Amino acid sequence: MFKAYLCPQSSALFQECNQVPVYKASMPTSAGPVLVCLHSCVHRALLLKGTGYDEDAWESCRHGEFLLAAQSTGSQGLRTLALVSSLTPTQPRMDISKGLPATKSHSDLHIWIIENLKMVPVPESAYGNFFEEHCYIILHVPQSPKATQGASSDLHYWIGKTADAKAQDAAGTFTQQLREVLGDATVQHREVQGHESDCFHSYFHGGVIYRKGGLASAVNHVETNLYNVRRLLHIRGKKHMSATEVELSWNSFNKDDIFLLDLGKVMIQWNGPRSSISKKARGLSLTCCLQERERGGRAQIGVVDDQVKATDFMEIMEAVLGCRVGNLYAAIPDGSINQLQKANVRLYHVYEKGEDLVIQELATCPLTQDLLHEEDCYILDQGGFRIYMWQGRMSSTQEKKAAFSRALGFIQAKGYPTCTNVEVVNQGAESAAFKQLFRTWSDQPCRNKHLGGGIGKRNQVKLDAGKLRSQPELAARLRLVDDGSGKVEVWCIQDLGRQPVDPKHHGWLFAGNCYLVLYTYQKMGHVQYILYLWQGSTGYDGKGQPASATRLFHVQGTDSFNTRTMEVPTRASALNSSDIFLLVTARLCYLWFGKGCSGDQREMARTVATVISKKNKETVLEGQEPPHFWEALGGRAPYSSKKSLPEDVSSFQPRLFECSSPVGQLVLTEVVFFSQDDLDKYDIMLLDTWQEIFLWLGEAASEQKKDAVAWGREYLKTHPAGRSQATPIVLVKQGHEPPTFTGWFFTWDPYKWANKQSYEKVMKGSLGAASAISEIIAEVHNFRLSRWSSHGKTGPLALQGSQDSSENGLELGPKGSSSSTSTCTSCARPMINGGLPREQLMHQAAEDLPEGVDPAQKEFYLSDADFRDIFGKSKEEFYSMAKWKQQQEKKQLGFF
Repeated sequence: MFKAYLCPQSSALFQECNQVPVYKASMPTSAGPVLVCLHSCVHRALLLKGTGYDEDAWESCRHGEFLLAAQSTGSQGLRTLALVSSLTPTQPRMDISKGLPATKSHSDLHIWIIENLKMVPVPESAYGNFFEEHCYIILHVPQSPKATQGASSDLHYWIGKTADAKAQDAAGTFTQQLREVLGDATVQHREVQGHESDCFHSYFHGGVIYRKGGLASAVNHVETNLYNVRRLLHIRGKKHMSATEVELSWNSFNKDDIFLLDLGKVMIQWNGPRSSISKKARGLSLTCCLQERERGGRAQIGVVDDQVKATDFMEIMEAVLGCRVGNLYAAIPDGSINQLQKANVRLYHVYEKGEDLVIQELATCPLTQDLLHEEDCYILDQGGFRIYMWQGRMSSTQEKKAAFSRALGFIQAKGYPTCTNVEVVNQGAESAAFKQLFRTWSDQPCRNKHLGGGIGKRNQVKLDAGKLRSQPELAARLRLVDDGSGKVEVWCIQDLGRQPVDPKHHGWLFAGNCYLVLYTYQKMGHVQYILYLWQGSTGYDGKGQPASATRLFHVQGTDSFNTRTMEVPTRASALNSSDIFLLVTARLCYLWFGKGCSGDQREMARTVATVISKKNKETVLEGQEPPHFWEALGGRAPYSSKKSLPEDVSSFQPRLFECSSPVGQLVLTEVVFFSQDDLDKYDIMLLDTWQEIFLWLGEAASEQKKDAVAWGREYLKTHPAGRSQATPIVLVKQGHEPPTFTGWFFTWDPYKWANKQSYEKVMKGSLGAASAISEIIAEVHNFRLSRWSSHGKTGPLALQGSQDSSENGLELGPKGSSSSTSTCTSCARPMINGGLPREQLMHQAAEDLPEGVDPAQKEFYLSDADFRDIFGKSKEEFYSMAKWKQQQEKKQLGFF
C-alpha cells in the first residue's frame, strides 16, 4: 500500500489521486510541493520529490506509527527521509515475542502463503505448488547432522509473476521479522518465479508446479482425490523440474519439451519429438509424483511417445484440444548461465558517507577472505547471475535491515533483470556457494578485525587404516579406499606405448613422464579397480644419469599414507625450517632436520632416505650444519622459517552439480541438499570436494561421457576462486563407486540400482489399470461433440461427458481454449448443432428431454444468448467455475 504525505500547499495538486490515501503532515508554509511515496514494506527505497526547503531546515512529523524526519537540500528539494519507527497499523505484523509461527518440529521444511497480508501455513501435501498471484515464505531448517549447508537455516520469500505490490511488501516484511526471531545463523533469499535458486529447487524433488489463480483458488491449495480438473502443464528443466500451467491449446506445445494433459482420472504425458530420453524420464517422474500427491495414486497415466502409435491417447487429446493444424515450433532456450559468466565476480564495499550511500568496488577474482571486515557490509556480484549481501557480525542493525533494499537498488543501478536472485548472508553462517567464491576460507574465529587474521594450530591425528572399510566418510576425507594392501601395477608411457615399471621402483615418478597406475582391491566381496593417469610437469625424465650428482629432496608427511618426497632445486633458498630435506651428494646423504619438524616427520624421513640413497647417512640439525653441507648447496642463502601447512579445506563443503552443455558451453545445476537419490542413470554429475573433482557417469549417459574430463577441466579453469589446475579429476562409473566417493553422501545403498526400472522398461509395463484406460477411451467414443461461440468467434471442439464429470474425471469440452480455431469432424461423432429452446430444458425430467440431450448437462444445449441471459455469464466463464458452484447455480435455475 502506498501512502502520500503532502504539505498543506501541495494537497490540491494531488486531489485526482483519490485512490491513494492522503495524510497531511505539518510542513513549513514556505515549502514547495512535496510528495513522499512510502512503500508499505519497511527497509525499502523511498521515492521522494519536492522543492523549496531551506538548506538547514529540519522538520519532523508523526502520523500513526510513522515518524518522518525530512532533511532539506535547498534547490534540489527533499533528499533524505529517515524512517525512525518501523511499522504502520496497516502493515503486516507478526508478534515476534511469541517466536515463530506454528511449525512442526519433525519437519525441516515449512511454507506459508501470504493471504490478506497474513502468513497462512500451506499443508505439506501441497508443498511444491505455487500460485502465480501470491507470494510465499519458505523456511528450511536442516535436520540432518550431515546437511551440506552446515548448521545455518535458509529463509526464502518467493514472488509469483502476477503478485501485486502489497503481497510482495508483506512477504519482505515477514521475512525480515522471521530473521530477527531466527537470528543471524540464517541465510535469506529473494526468489522470483521461474528464476529460483538451486537451493530453492532442491527442496522439491518431485518438481515445482506453477498454478494459475489467486486467493479464491489458493484457499484449499491442493485437494487430494480431486478429479474435477482440466489443465495443461508445460514441463521443463533438467535436474530441477518445473511444470507451468499454460493455455489449453495446441499452440502451447513445442518440439523439445514435455507436456501433461491432466484430466482428473487420466493424465496424458505428451513427449516432444525432439525431447531426450532423460527429459522423458524426468517428466514421467513428475507426472507420477502428481498422480500420487493429488490423486492418491488412483489416476491413470498414459504416455504419447509416438503420435501414430498412441492413437487412443491422441483421440482423447484431440477431443479436448481439437486437431492440431500446422507444425510445432522449437522450444525457446531457457537462458542458462554458463560457468564463464559465473566466474566474473566483483566485491563492493557498501557504507554510508554523510547522507549518501556509497558502493565502492574493492576487488575482482580471485577474492580473499581478508577483504571482509566484521564491522562492514559488502555486495558480491557474481556476473549478474546472483547478488550476495554479506553482513559482518559487528555491522549495525539498520544496515542489516536495509540489506534487501540495497541489493535491489544495486540491481537496478546495474541494469540487471528484476528477477536476479538475491542472497543475504551473515558472518559465520555463509552458504557453501558463497565460501567457494574465495580462494581460501576459514571458519576459525579471528583475533582481529580482518577475517583472515590467523590460522590456528591443527591437531595431527594418526590414521587407523582398519576403519576405512567400515567408515566410508573417513575414507572420503582421507582420500584412501583402504590400507593400500591391494595389488599395484605401474606403467610408464613412453614412445606412445606402455612400459611396465619394476615393483621396486613403484612410487618413483619422473616429472618428464606420464604413468598409468592400476590398483585392484576388494569391496564387499567384489573386485574393484582404480586406474590413475599421472601427468608429469617438466624436468628430468629418468633416462640415463641426472645432470648433477648432487640432489635435494623435500620430505613432507607423518606416516606411510600421507608422506611424499619431491625433488627441488639444489640451493639453500629451497630449505624450510618446518620440514626435513635430504641432500644427496657423491660422498654421502645428509638428513637435514628443520627446527619445526616433529618426531613422526623424522621417523618417516629416515625410511625415505633408505629408498632415495644407499650412501651413508649423516643427520644435520638446523643451525649445526657442517661447511660441506653449504658447499654442496652453493653457499648459504636466506630461506623460509614459516610453518608450511597443507591447505585448510575443512571449511569447504562438498557440492554436487548436474552437468550439461546445451550450446557447447558447460552449464551446471547444483543440488544443494544432495543424496544418492539425486544420481540418475541419464546424468553426468560433478562432485566437488575441493581436494578432488569427481565426475559420476550414469550408465545411460553414453552420449556425453566422452566430454566428462573436458567438463572437469573447464570447471576448474573457470572457477571464480582460481582453483589449481592440478586438482585431481576422478571418473566414477555408476555401480562402481569407491568409498572415497560414497563417503560424501549421508547414506549409500550399494543395491539401489539393482532393481530400478529404466524409462524404457516402465513404458513397456503398465502405468495404470488397463481396464480403467479402456473405460476412459470408451467414454471418449461415447462423447458428443459440438462447437460453441465465444464473443462471436468460432470456438474449439467441445467434449461433453455422458455422466457427471466429477466421477469420470473428464471435464472436457465446455472449457475449451478460445485461441484455437481448427476443427476436426473426424475426431469423434458430431453433436447437436445450435441451441435448444430454454422451455425444453429448464425444469424438465430426464425422460422429457429431447433425444440426445445429456440430463447431467442440460444447460450446455442452450444457445449462447439464452445461456448468458439465464446465467448472467458466458459458457466459458461458467465452466471455469468450481464444480460445486456450477451445481449450485444449476439447482437454482432449474437445470439440475
